[in-house]
Amino acid sequence: MEALDLLLNRRSIAKLSAPAPEGAALENIIRAGLRAPDHAGLTPWRFVIAQGEGLQKLANILVSAAKSEQAEDAVIDKLSNAPFRAPMVITVIAKVTEHEKVPAIEQHLSAGCAVQAMQMAAVAQGFQGFWRSGKWMFHPEVKQAFGLTGEDEIVGFLYLGTPGCTPMKVPERDLSKFVEFL
Repeated sequence: MEALDLLLNRRSIAKLSAPAPEGAALENIIRAGLRAPDHAGLTPWRFVIAQGEGLQKLANILVSAAKSEQAEDAVIDKLSNAPFRAPMVITVIAKVTEHEKVPAIEQHLSAGCAVQAMQMAAVAQGFQGFWRSGKWMFHPEVKQAFGLTGEDEIVGFLYLGTPGCTPMKVPERDLSKFVEFL
């Protein structure tokens, strides 16, 4: 797939099945994430891959956080099943290093760019994915489970697998509604 076509037609696919990327394909995905913009070479990223039993561990982390908040049973049920929507979930973490020229927000954005690059690398290799966030990634128990400290943040959960459907057509957007010139 050509790079421009890949970028202009990006869509999330929520119906994913096995197989997940592995071997060289997974390495390419991680390497793409490592090419995100990185002011001062701080490498502000951590990638935690969950598959197989790791998906259950991720579910347990989310459910524990929800139970600590006395969430409704429907929320707990949804969280217990969430990681199993794909055969692989990569938790992308902004690992913040204090730096006088690179504020935490820039490091968070860099980790966000890593998620986008990783998703695009997956699609380029015939896989698909979707990026999920939500309030639970900010929960203290979830942050503790992933060893976050200081200004570290989870920037998203990247679900990856083999597409289970054909992507919908990308909607056309009027560029004039999003672009201004000074």
